[in-house]
Amino acid sequence: MDLDYTPDSLDRESTFYVAGHRGLVGSAIWRKLKAEGFSNVVGRKSDELDLKDRDATFAFFAETKPRYVALAAAKVGGILANNSYPVDFLSDNLRIQVNVMDAAREHGVERLLFLGSSCIYPRLAEQPIGEDSLLTGHLEPTNDAYAIAKIAGIMQVQAVRRQYGLPWISAMPTNLYGPGDNFSPAGSHVLPALIRRYDEAVKNGASSVTNWGTGDPRREFLHVDDMAAACLHLMENYDGPEQVNVGTGTDVTIKELAGIIADAVGYRGEMEWDISKPDGTPQKLLDVSKLSDAGWRSSISLEEGIGNTVGWYRNNISHIRE
Repeated sequence: MDLDYTPDSLDRESTFYVAGHRGLVGSAIWRKLKAEGFSNVVGRKSDELDLKDRDATFAFFAETKPRYVALAAAKVGGILANNSYPVDFLSDNLRIQVNVMDAAREHGVERLLFLGSSCIYPRLAEQPIGEDSLLTGHLEPTNDAYAIAKIAGIMQVQAVRRQYGLPWISAMPTNLYGPGDNFSPAGSHVLPALIRRYDEAVKNGASSVTNWGTGDPRREFLHVDDMAAACLHLMENYDGPEQVNVGTGTDVTIKELAGIIADAVGYRGEMEWDISKPDGTPQKLLDVSKLSDAGWRSSISLEEGIGNTVGWYRNNISHIRE
């Protein structure tokens, strides 16, 4: 397929489909597109369109005929869910990805961005983790099924580029947080879990809060609005087969993270650490030099991002995801 197209020419009036527009990343991409003047952004809730249903997915593309697609729809969860239901995480994500990309190709989508996860990289990858670490070692066993599905998505993007010449791309974000995050005790990741824990400690007047592990592991965190900005930037400025890491290029210890969150919620009590609990991987930091070479850097500091996420959490606590 020959296209009169360059990566910097996204038309603000063309139809742009955000798959998963109600999720953490998808909703941020939606906000970013609206702010940037895209006038025909479309999305469907999961009860309106089941992307695991191939016929329904093809019918949606035939009806809406999007020119651009951000594929942020996925079955996601924390370590417990991934470890307990690997079949669901593999099967559901494979079907979503294959259906959306096949329908997108069938109906002439020019530019597609596939969103993956940093869990695609080997468990013991050299730090910071470069894009060339993919498929060089064993995955983290607790979420290997999800990781394999995301790796398959990268491979499908690369296959479409080779076979059809379409300028589709993939982006791999670091740990994301922000408005719309999952704050449930069982399903949340470390940052929203700590926000909830310390906010409840303030409300309950607790004199101490106990966290898991030593607090020494280092993690990288990116505000989801920064992620959305990076996605649009890549769609307009990057055209290559290799996935692009999206992060800040810096990390903090979990103990430092807990201190920032305690300050943000106004907690003044003691902070204790249960060293009988596991720490996990000592460090997980992405090499973002490819992203920097493409002309983008994060702009939301961790303190600023946590502050506005705490505000969102408190304003939406009555109907956040459980």
